[in-house]
Amino acid sequence: MRVSILGAGAIAYGLAAYLAQSGHTPTLWSPSGDRTRTLATGELLKATGDIEATVPVRIANDVKNAIDHADVVVIALPAYGHKMVMDATVPHLADGIPVIVSSHSSFGALYLSKRLAERKVRLPIVVWGTTLLTGRQLGPTEVQVTSIRQKLDVATLPFDALDQGYKLCTALFGDRFVKRDGLLAIALSNLNPQNHLGIALLNLTRMEKAERWSQGGNVTPAVGRFIEALDAERLAIAGNFGIAVRTVQEHFSLSFHVPMSTVSEMNLEMDRQGRGGFGPTTIESRYILEDVPFGLLPTAVLGKISGNPAVLHESGISILSAAYGRDLKGDNDILPGLGIEKMTKTDLEALCRKGF
Repeated sequence: MRVSILGAGAIAYGLAAYLAQSGHTPTLWSPSGDRTRTLATGELLKATGDIEATVPVRIANDVKNAIDHADVVVIALPAYGHKMVMDATVPHLADGIPVIVSSHSSFGALYLSKRLAERKVRLPIVVWGTTLLTGRQLGPTEVQVTSIRQKLDVATLPFDALDQGYKLCTALFGDRFVKRDGLLAIALSNLNPQNHLGIALLNLTRMEKAERWSQGGNVTPAVGRFIEALDAERLAIAGNFGIAVRTVQEHFSLSFHVPMSTVSEMNLEMDRQGRGGFGPTTIESRYILEDVPFGLLPTAVLGKISGNPAVLHESGISILSAAYGRDLKGDNDILPGLGIEKMTKTDLEALCRKGF
């Protein structure tokens, strides 16, 4: 299949390598054009780690060129770029061409649905609970893939496109997808924001001083207990909506292949195996600048709607906003146009099933 990937970071590069190795034809589009400049000259994309491949990748010079003749479009960049890319993409999308959002944050699928409804375009929007893989770019033509997830939650908007979306994802990326009961289930299944809050908040000075530090090795028992308490808030919200979601321990076990235990012990085990990774070396990190406004804030909003206030999530937003000297909530450019905070629980549930 011809797959257009909108984005040019580590996740986009890793997806392109995966698809090309599997016999599909990926196209990369970088909104700025900077990261793909070398690949655009004909250089091959090299992947190492859990994917070992050197493959050709088509580079599009604009979003129209990226989407023309695509069988499927994948949005693969940080959440703070989703609105910009969706706004650029909407004029060129056609009926029936699926759009995959990797990974879904802050009800971006609802925003895309609203923009498409304005054009009277109907297509399935496929959303993932997190990214298919993790990794980091080693240069303009090279990516290191550090892990490929065994299981990945998937849902669609509208809900009745779920079978179609599941079959598409399986055809592209293999038998690793788990059908979830709608957009709300996905919204409450992305554990990165809560986990990154615990890791970043309690290691903030390491980030600010640009230290090189083991992430898994510094999920000490105190950090682990904080993450578990954040998880309890998320689970209570999901329960109020009648949604079954994985615990944070189940997430770590399925994603990183370690035995079930406490959050701290599971991270320390990853560190012992040499797979604990390294924490951010700057406070200008997506752990804060993406995950607070686009991850923690939506969970806090759902807490208020469900009657289960997410006190620790809300406190984390306030504490980090004070530490950064800025209103991190104000960085979210998706939620204000949706009016979710004023919706009833019933209205939100219906919108998340049908879209606009």
